[in-house]
Amino acid sequence: MNGAESALHTARAAGIDLCLANPGTTEMPLVAALDAVPGIRAVLGLFEGVCTGAADGYARMTGRPALTLLHLGPGFANGIANLHNARRARTPVVNLVGDHATWHLDADAPLTSDIVSLASPVSAFVRTTRTARELPGDVAAALAAACEPPGGGATLVVPADCQWEEAGGPAPVAVPGAPAAPDADAVAAAAEALGERAALLLGGAALSARGQRAAARAAGARGARVIAETFWSRMERGAGLPALERLPYFPEQALESLRAVTDLVLVGATDPVAFFGYPGLPSRLAAEGCRVHVLADPAQDAEAALEALADAVEAPPRAPEGAPAERPAPGSGALDPGNLGATLAAGLPEGAIVVDEGATSGLPLYLASAAAPPHDFLTLTGGAIGQGPPCATGAALACPDRRVLSLQADGSGMYTLQALWTQARESLDVTTVVCANRSYRILQIELGRAGIAEPGPSARALTDLTHPELDWCALARGMGVPGERVETAEELARALEASFREPGPRLVEAVLG
Repeated sequence: MNGAESALHTARAAGIDLCLANPGTTEMPLVAALDAVPGIRAVLGLFEGVCTGAADGYARMTGRPALTLLHLGPGFANGIANLHNARRARTPVVNLVGDHATWHLDADAPLTSDIVSLASPVSAFVRTTRTARELPGDVAAALAAACEPPGGGATLVVPADCQWEEAGGPAPVAVPGAPAAPDADAVAAAAEALGERAALLLGGAALSARGQRAAARAAGARGARVIAETFWSRMERGAGLPALERLPYFPEQALESLRAVTDLVLVGATDPVAFFGYPGLPSRLAAEGCRVHVLADPAQDAEAALEALADAVEAPPRAPEGAPAERPAPGSGALDPGNLGATLAAGLPEGAIVVDEGATSGLPLYLASAAAPPHDFLTLTGGAIGQGPPCATGAALACPDRRVLSLQADGSGMYTLQALWTQARESLDVTTVVCANRSYRILQIELGRAGIAEPGPSARALTDLTHPELDWCALARGMGVPGERVETAEELARALEASFREPGPRLVEAVLG
């Protein structure tokens, strides 16, 4: 058994069943080993950012890592943006990155690079294997590190000779520890702070159905607010669950939202800060003088901490009932973000997984779907655009019995368009709705916020996606995905119904006025 086979046997014994790959010459033994080790599904991505983003989406829905198989430093670099998003989502991802044979590195061949330096900013664990016999143990260490609460990325650099040379059998993988139990003093401090001018800020596992119900119990007993962080990894939503406030994106709105909060209790979330620094505005979003209490950090058991808090404030044993199932009325007329969101929420299938990279067009869907049938909602955690199509691909691989709705801005969708090809090849049930406003709309908004009321021709050109217009239906068909263009809410409703009824991927280009 060579090193590559031993490595994959180690991964399979630990429960790994998916490898998202864009390999090259230095990974050929690992490619061959995928046929020798049954039980690990090999899925090709035409761009490394598709592989890393799909691994993020898969892990968000399963709680366990997929492998990525990437080619040297340049291949890994192509995937870094979505590994940044995965790091912010705290999802477990294990990257196997091929490298030149150990004895060839000193030759400084054209593809030689410092992979460790590239990997370190987006990986909680980085290691370079030295021998074939050490490779299975290194894989085991990477898997254990990725799964250790709160979860993170692990990158293992695997020289080619360590893959092809003889090795021993697979190595055992340590069972990851459970999230740390709630701290009694933190629970007591949060209970004392909870009141009508307090707020619970939820992130991570606190946004599970169990966490939300416990938060609603605790907050309801003291008249406090419950707020979700701006961008989260996964939220369970829909009828029967609380309709959570969402911390606004723009700092002026977030500052106003938190202005009256004197005690902010963090549960799986971090002290909120503005996405960017703006003249005259603070970085930190909580009001000056607001006391911040950490009930549970991201490595702790947020659900148990919220239940302990609810008990500490003598909350009723059951959470207040959320809104009963009620689909909003679909929109009508020419499409805009509002009736787009209403129409999507009206047709959302039960058990759907929503992946939102709709940018300026995404918020109305969140607001309209609060009482829709139960679903999961995934967002752009790290702000690196191009996450949506790959993340939707990974979610569909993780949950083949559920429909994925990928709400996608047109500008960011072009970053990882190749994910459509993988969806077609794997026959994944993904409906991609492209919000086609023919612009980088968020940049146009930011120009206005910067006081540039009349951008010049160069500035306008850098925010405009016309000349030529993107033909999303043609692009989708070129990737093997049926595409349809719609301009009204009624046309969108019909296209969604057809897509949700038929298996496989489909793209709808929603032209916004």
